[in-house]
Amino acid sequence: MVLLLAIALALFVPGPWNLLVLIGGVFAEIGEVIWGRRLARRWRPKTGAEAMVGKRAQVSSPLNPTGQVHVNGELWEARSTADADVGDTVVVRGIDGLTLVVEPAPDEGSSHRDDVAGERLRFANGGYERKETHGHS
Repeated sequence: MVLLLAIALALFVPGPWNLLVLIGGVFAEIGEVIWGRRLARRWRPKTGAEAMVGKRAQVSSPLNPTGQVHVNGELWEARSTADADVGDTVVVRGIDGLTLVVEPAPDEGSSHRDDVAGERLRFANGGYERKETHGHS
């Protein structure tokens, strides 16, 4: 975009200045491309399994502790921290290979702070355990 502006400006600038305007436009365009690539790397959209962490899912086969859940219209294998029946709502807390780690969803009336501040899941060696936290971490 900057290069196009420099070309348009070069048409109206006399003498050797039009060449300097074009050279400046080329350097500005190179800088713009470098800046744009950095931004594109930083703001990658979340896709795949990692985008599902924190989403609600519907249990489609009983979780005791393993079963299946529906998330975003897809059927996933899941492992739960507590038993859940068909139709129950669970929250995705992590991913272990191709298995989602879920826990029962809090009541609809609770606030987001109540959902995430009181308990955290810690994953180690393919297992998981509940870790109590007090405050934000």
